[in-house]
Amino acid sequence: MALPGLDPTLPAIEQLATAAAEERGAVFTRPEVVEFILDLAGYTADELLHMKRLLEPSFGEGEFLLVAVGRLLKAYQAQVTQDSAPVEDLRDCILAVELHRQTFQDTHKKVASLLMDHGLSEAEAQALLKVWLIQGDFLLESLSTGFSHVVGNPPYVRQELIPTALLAEYRRRFVTLFDRADLYIPFIEKSLEHLEPGGAMGFICSDRWMKNRYGGPLRELVSQRFNLKYYVDMVDTPAFHTDVTAYPAITVITRETPTATRLAHRPTISRAELTKLAHKMRGPAEGLNHDIKEVLGIVRGREPWVLESFDQLSIVRRLEDAFPTLEEARCKVGIGVATGADKVFVGPFDALDVEADRKLPLVMTRDIRSGSVKWHGQGVINPFGADGRLVDLNDYPKLTDYLHRHEAVIRKRHVAKRNSGSWYRTIDRIYPKLTTVPKLLIPDIKGEPAIVYEDGHFYPHHNLYYITSDEWDLRALQAVLLSGIARLFISIYSTRMRGGYLRYQAQYLRRIRVPFWRDVPGDVRAELIRAAEQADIAACNEAVFDLYGLSIQERSAMGNENNN
Repeated sequence: MALPGLDPTLPAIEQLATAAAEERGAVFTRPEVVEFILDLAGYTADELLHMKRLLEPSFGEGEFLLVAVGRLLKAYQAQVTQDSAPVEDLRDCILAVELHRQTFQDTHKKVASLLMDHGLSEAEAQALLKVWLIQGDFLLESLSTGFSHVVGNPPYVRQELIPTALLAEYRRRFVTLFDRADLYIPFIEKSLEHLEPGGAMGFICSDRWMKNRYGGPLRELVSQRFNLKYYVDMVDTPAFHTDVTAYPAITVITRETPTATRLAHRPTISRAELTKLAHKMRGPAEGLNHDIKEVLGIVRGREPWVLESFDQLSIVRRLEDAFPTLEEARCKVGIGVATGADKVFVGPFDALDVEADRKLPLVMTRDIRSGSVKWHGQGVINPFGADGRLVDLNDYPKLTDYLHRHEAVIRKRHVAKRNSGSWYRTIDRIYPKLTTVPKLLIPDIKGEPAIVYEDGHFYPHHNLYYITSDEWDLRALQAVLLSGIARLFISIYSTRMRGGYLRYQAQYLRRIRVPFWRDVPGDVRAELIRAAEQADIAACNEAVFDLYGLSIQERSAMGNENNN
């Protein structure tokens, strides 16, 4: 408990100020990528940079800061006169923040040396650094507004690594810290808020927010007040000094009227190639080539940003205008049960020592790898009754004995700590009736759609999504989802994993459009069902092309998508 009058965020800030690099999300950008971002943002030495103001929110070891200061000094010295006063002339040109204390001190020394190498005295260098550099938490610092440029690589920190008191304060301050958003999200929000009209923010960070649910509020903010000027996909490129599991992209967002966005994908990481690419991206439209596309309408409120596959996008937009969503067509999308302690709640069905009606046969990803259900015999303990409420343990002595044997493990879960009276519940509520309902089963991450029909014998595990319907014939729907149509929608809206794998999550599955079952002609119904039962993907595609009335050109584009 915090003492009266003591800010509870202070110990948390101190914890991060002395944390290891991994804990504070420190990943360092290669110098040629830094130069490229500064070029794209327009912070170049041929500009009057001493008339500009640059903000660096998390300067780390100085990758961006040192290059920016070098460009500022070069530009200034080209304009310098005999009576110039560098401290007065340059004091408002840079503001840079770093939380980690030792890193701040080390980079402070590097910038001081750079200033003195350019002819400033030690006193002049220290006077500038006193106003340029701040040791503190960027998200909590009170900053002046009106920066012409904001550049950098914001920290990539998952919420569970942020101290509770600090996370609560961030949530109070930033509308974009939504759902499971990582720390770089409020960094972007605050950076954009401090841009002056016409100003540019150039960041390299994860691209997850551009499509994921948690990025919705930030995408909406950009849509309302800013312009996505440049986007460069950096996935699978050596953009950083160390190999990271993030999916990086460079974005330049400006405070100006929206225009077409220029896009490039996975450039060669060399100074010469990136300099050439920046020049083309910033140049006239007639200078663009096949490596750079110019696209209108990418930013649309909270909608995910579609940043590639534009020929397929036109098909998706037409189908969205013509057909209802999967759930509007009376198909329910759900996800299997998460228990929070699978070692307790999940095990060989016959060996789970509880009453017969307190366990259910469980279908898992490994059970459907062959394309049909081949059950490996696992089950899940069900603490819920048919009404969706927790059962009274007094009515189930065997279940009670089993749970008490594992009580220590079960009570460690967050869901148990939150409500001690319901300590034995699974994270997700279990509805036993779902076991007997026919369903389509879909694993989360796949290169190609794996849509498996299950005729009503198993309860799905949490790594499986499921679809049920009281209108659509599920075999016919299976054919639709096995066809290129499902992959088309998923590829447009899903974030890609390493190796090009797609995520078949509920939020993306719900975007798929299908006709109402009543509107599907009888002969097409028969073709869809036959194609699914025979697992004939080519036949699925042919039937689905007829179902949606795809033109020859659209079928060709679909073919390209299937080959990607």
